[in-house]
Amino acid sequence: MKGFAKEQQYSVSLLEGGTMLLDVTDNLIYGQNLSEKNAFFVADLGVVMRQHVRWRTHMAQIRPYYNVRCNSSSAVIAVLAALGSGFICNNKSELELVQGHGIPSEDIIYSSFCKQVSHIKYAAKNGIDLLVCDNEAELRKISRSHPNAKLLLQVSTQASNLDDDISMTIGCSLKDCRRLLEKAKELSVQVVGVRFHISHSCEDDQVYVHAISDARCVFDMGEEIGFNMKILDIGGGFSVTEAQLVQVNVAIMSMVDLYFPPSTGVSIVAEPGSFFVTSAFTLAVNIISKDMDPLDQQDQEDLSPNEEPEFQYYINEGVYGTFSSKLSDTVIVAPSVHKNISLDAPVFSSRLWGPSGDDLDLVVEHCLLPELNIGDWLLFSHAGAYSLGQPLCTTSDSPPPPVYFVISSRDWFEFQENCSIHEATLKNFSLVPYCFNSCHPEAAFSVPA
Repeated sequence: MKGFAKEQQYSVSLLEGGTMLLDVTDNLIYGQNLSEKNAFFVADLGVVMRQHVRWRTHMAQIRPYYNVRCNSSSAVIAVLAALGSGFICNNKSELELVQGHGIPSEDIIYSSFCKQVSHIKYAAKNGIDLLVCDNEAELRKISRSHPNAKLLLQVSTQASNLDDDISMTIGCSLKDCRRLLEKAKELSVQVVGVRFHISHSCEDDQVYVHAISDARCVFDMGEEIGFNMKILDIGGGFSVTEAQLVQVNVAIMSMVDLYFPPSTGVSIVAEPGSFFVTSAFTLAVNIISKDMDPLDQQDQEDLSPNEEPEFQYYINEGVYGTFSSKLSDTVIVAPSVHKNISLDAPVFSSRLWGPSGDDLDLVVEHCLLPELNIGDWLLFSHAGAYSLGQPLCTTSDSPPPPVYFVISSRDWFEFQENCSIHEATLKNFSLVPYCFNSCHPEAAFSVPA
């Protein structure tokens, strides 16, 4: 049964009369101009809903399991649960968060590769039986702490794209699978399926062909040893674009139909994260300090015709907070400027730094911006993925940026039509009409991140 814990309430601002997301952002910035100018997110839950509809359109045979690590906002989890998604959790905190929303245990996969024993025991106590495993050490821990576990065997993939290094290092090789399956049988641990992962940066369709073929081999091994193999998890790696989703679907489904036709009774699942939330969130940050490159600290009239100043801007969020994905080599797209700029205004080479003063706290290494001032605002669109986790360290007494959730009236009606849960659970969403002229816009948004 799908549903939510009764005490959960999600208050979301309803946009009517042509009010746009940018209007909300403008209003929030205007309100903050009178106060402390703190960073904040604006999130459109309608985008999350529409991305789920796109998934169902192009990947109808594959059930999505949302990766909570990507964005753990309560309202996002509530929307995706209402639409029928399962969930991927990587630690006890995420398991508690998802179960706190009333998600049934059978809709949760515990996916961490290095699990703490206490976390495994928590999963066992709460009936979360689907776990991912790729080595004998993890297998032995699970056998001792979770006798009812049902394992998805993580199998490595061979990607021809050099950017896919992560998927080449995670999982056991095909030749090691039989040994691990035999050890699972010896330890009386059930193996029910296979999981693999291919990075969204991989553009070689043959990688999917080989991965699904390898998965079929592992299924055959498991069934030969005596396991009831019934789940194929094709992992994450889905970008935000619909075109990439179509491309993956074409590459996958022909192989699925060949190796895992409906007659086999195998369920196909995937783990989209960024696909659902990236484009739904916009981050607004404020410039708190400004400088010029030490090499260019001279009056502009002294610059030669071929020289231009490089501006260093310091913003109130950095890589030890909402931009932590930058530390894993994620490229942060240059922001837009939130103020009126003439079309012929000159632009200058610029760098954007976080507030810590650390040499690693470089958010955007190079972008072209008009000359800005302290107090100006920058908007980072597509900011919903890996930006709302716990900060790696704190550089001030300020809490993490708040998230202001909105949805248009049209999207709200479509959301209700697409919900796969009982209609009564929609009462957990409390819609507040958005007041554009409010002097305190924060009062209209009461959903915690």
